[in-house]
Amino acid sequence: MNDPFPRLWNDLPADQVLPALHVHRAKNPTGTCIVLLPGGGYSWHAVEKEGAPFAEWLNAHGVTAIVTLYRLSPSRHPVPLGDALRAIRWARHHASQLNVDPAKIGIMGFSAGGHLAASAATMHDHGNPESCDPIERHSSRPDFAILAYPVIALDGPFVHAGSRNNLLGAEPPADLLREMSPNLRVNADTPPTFLFHTLNDISVPPENAILFWQALRAAGVAAELHLFEQGGHGVGFAEPFESTRNWRSLVISWMRSRKLLPPSEPAR
Repeated sequence: MNDPFPRLWNDLPADQVLPALHVHRAKNPTGTCIVLLPGGGYSWHAVEKEGAPFAEWLNAHGVTAIVTLYRLSPSRHPVPLGDALRAIRWARHHASQLNVDPAKIGIMGFSAGGHLAASAATMHDHGNPESCDPIERHSSRPDFAILAYPVIALDGPFVHAGSRNNLLGAEPPADLLREMSPNLRVNADTPPTFLFHTLNDISVPPENAILFWQALRAAGVAAELHLFEQGGHGVGFAEPFESTRNWRSLVISWMRSRKLLPPSEPAR
């Protein structure tokens, strides 16, 4: 791990719980960078499963990874979203130092981190050119998104109540529930997205990924969805499940198809 710029914000009081960045540089960089958001229901970070191991896997494919430890409950919306958007701006601001292309910065999230990634994909802005903070002048729009078993719906039969309550409180108003259900905010400016889920996930039903994919399709946004029979929730690398673990090679193929990675060698 190489973490040359560890501070995400410069103006937070020292007595606050501070978000953190952990930069993992690829030895043979392709120019692509991913802001990585572990899951944990907005109450903890599943970094042992969805942080450094995935950063190292991305590094092996030439992708620089920035594991972002966004603020958690008792912090409420919009604090975690602000941290995720800031991480994207931060990566663009430091693109030359990181040896990445500022037009190839994506976001990848797992479970509640998937909700945060989907929120960033649908609630970004294009920067404030008049800001006195040079980081804030950059766009916070991710160029692509990868969502692994994401929380999406914050209301209705497919909600993950723990994530909703930690992010919005026990009794959020109906308009806030709609605002923070990313499938209801998809538009033509939402970036291309890869999604995967397992059909036997009883914690975050697969309909969450399906709802987001349907919204992307309706908006004309390029999207790819993979549903696997086995794995349950929080499957990570999915090593015990022969079929499900193929999701990683599908991600790499999708990134190659979008010219985010070099093409593979043709079969001989």
